[in-house]
Parts: sequence; structure tokens; C-alpha cells
Amino acid sequence: MAQNQPSNFNRFVEVGRVVLLKAGPRAGHVAVITEIIDHNRGVIDGPLTGVPRQSFPFRHLTLTPLTVKALPRGARSGIVKKYLEKEGTLQKWESSSWAKRRAAIEKRRSLNDFQRFEVMLLKKQRRDRVRKTVKVAGKA
Repeated sequence: MAQNQPSNFNRFVEVGRVVLLKAGPRAGHVAVITEIIDHNRGVIDGPLTGVPRQSFPFRHLTLTPLTVKALPRGARSGIVKKYLEKEGTLQKWESSSWAKRRAAIEKRRSLNDFQRFEVMLLKKQRRDRVRKTVKVAGKA
């Protein structure tokens, strides 16, 4: 087996890693790992997203590609907040395709019956316009 090959895996559990909560009352919110307790749990904090500082199992977190650089181990909420604001980490998360897709799914889930009906009609109109445009382009 070859030694010193670069790993394809690059999302590590580390201090400063931005995570998405999969379980609990704050599921769907993002937070930052501030301390690693053991190989199963870590301390997370999300002062700007409403996630209180708490111990949380890694199996209920999803690691995102974002990190907060140079965040000291065991940083309190005030320090985490300063680092998040300084680096614009939450703006990076909100502009990511992952967050946009989650927001779109959540918006779709919150529609009532009449709104779903309106969406269906709009999709039919768009489909009809595309079909007519393709037909005209095919003749030319």
C-alpha cells in the first residue's frame, strides 16, 4: 500500500468547522464546533443562529465545507460571534447552493393547497412557452 497519498476526504471534525444540525429542537440550524470532547461528542455554539452553546453528538451533525479559520479551542459565544462576523461565514453559508436548496424545499413544504395549485398553473404556462419556442426554433 502506498504511503503519503493525499486523501480524497477533506471535511474533518475540527475546531472551527461549521456544522448543520440534523436532530434536536434546532435541527436545520448551523453552528460551529468550538471544542472536541471525545470521538463521539463535541461542544458546538451558534450565537448568530440561535443555537446555544452545548455538548452535541457528532452523529447528529453534518459537516459543511466551511470553517472558521484560527478559532481558538473552547472559545466562548462572544469570541465565536466576532469570528463569524469578521469572516462573513453565515453569509457564505446562505449563498451556498446547499442552503438555497434547503430554503426552497422548506418554502415548498409551507405552501397551502391553493398556492400549490398556483405553482402548478405557472409550471404549465412555462412548459407551454418553452414548447412553442422550441417548435419555432426547430422550423427555422
